[in-house]
Amino acid sequence: MSDDVLSVIPTDPQWQPDQAAGERAAALAADLAPGLPDGVDVEIDVTWHDALTPVDCGGNLERIGCPHCGASIDTEWYADLLGSHAENGFATLAVEVPCCGTDTSLDMLDYDWPCGFARFEIAIWNPGRDWFGEEELAAVGDALGHPVKQIRAHI
Repeated sequence: MSDDVLSVIPTDPQWQPDQAAGERAAALAADLAPGLPDGVDVEIDVTWHDALTPVDCGGNLERIGCPHCGASIDTEWYADLLGSHAENGFATLAVEVPCCGTDTSLDMLDYDWPCGFARFEIAIWNPGRDWFGEEELAAVGDALGHPVKQIRAHI
């Protein structure tokens, strides 16, 4: 069986909220996610990570583009990079892209289906919807105390 996960993360990968703000934002996100039609409630995971952690789109990832030269970056390069940091996360997002050798940041790559990195994440499993609308996302950010973005993964 496959799952869909709609994750909400701060726009600043290093930023973390306090416990009360994280729980407030997660409660709002849960209210906005109806769950699947079979009546099963959504599952919400709220995580404060010690290190920068990838929040990727799973099987939805179609392409990664270089923000400097525009070339496609091999998704296997990206998968290997994530795999090598799976246990401890990332100390920094600084990376040299393989296409043109330019130094950049992993969160600046052009992901076709959004991906991100975070030290805080609200993950909504099988939310029963594709995306939050702009106003809903802004409301979750207001509850959290920081602007947020969303990542939709198919696992």
